[in-house]
Amino acid sequence: MEPVYLVEIQCPENAMGGIYSTLNRRRGHVFSEEQRVGTPLYMVKAYLPVNASFGFTADLRSQTSGQAFPQCVFDHWQVVNGDPLETGSKPYEIMMETRKRKGLKEAPPELSNFLDKL
Repeated sequence: MEPVYLVEIQCPENAMGGIYSTLNRRRGHVFSEEQRVGTPLYMVKAYLPVNASFGFTADLRSQTSGQAFPQCVFDHWQVVNGDPLETGSKPYEIMMETRKRKGLKEAPPELSNFLDKL
């Protein structure tokens, strides 16, 4: 499972391409796009995995020339399809990045390490 943000982005219409490209590169998924009544601004709502959100605001601003204004709020947990112990799978990559970031040993612990504790 991985945490997922709800991202709300306000922007003018000409910045929409930069928003979509930035979200696609970061495994984001747009589910709503509507124009704010009486303004030239659009409100884009998307889901973005928290793990892929580091540096998102700076990347989005560079892709839209500073015209997009994102706000991220935790929304839900999402199942990551695949086996975290299978080399090359997406869950495996996420697990390895997390273990590296936290300074843990690269290899996941063996099940036998926990059997003695029962």
